[in-house]
Amino acid sequence: MRIRFVTIIYQVLLLIPLFFLSCNRNSDAKQMIPPPTNPLIREFIGYGVVNISFAHVIDEPNQDGRSLANLRRGSMVKIIERQVQRNRGIPETWVLVDAQVSEESIHGWLRESSINVFNNEVQALTAAGAMNP
Repeated sequence: MRIRFVTIIYQVLLLIPLFFLSCNRNSDAKQMIPPPTNPLIREFIGYGVVNISFAHVIDEPNQDGRSLANLRRGSMVKIIERQVQRNRGIPETWVLVDAQVSEESIHGWLRESSINVFNNEVQALTAAGAMNP
C-alpha cells in the first residue's frame, strides 16, 4: 500500500512540470485554422439558420464580393462548404450555402458568424420557427 502511494506521488510530481511546459503562452504561437471542407465527403455539411436581421449572400468568400441576395433572420440554408479566409490577418470563416429566395435557388457565401449551424434539418427548422414566431 505504501509503495503504491509513493508511486502515485512520484507520477504526479513528474506530470506537474510537463503540464506547465505544455501551457506555454507564447505570443508567437500560430492559430490553428481548419482545412477547407472537402466537398466530396457528402453533398452538404449541414443546415444553417440566419441569426442576424439581414445577411448578404455574396459571390466570393470575402467582404468585397458582389451581393446575390439578402436573407432575413430565421431563413434556413444548406451549408455546402466551409472556408477560412484572412481579413487583415484575422481569420474569418465563410460558408458556401444553397438558399431559397423567392422560389429561386441561390448559391453563394455567408460569414459563418451570421448563421447558427445545425446537423440536421429538424433542428434547423425548429430554430427557424423559434426565431420567427
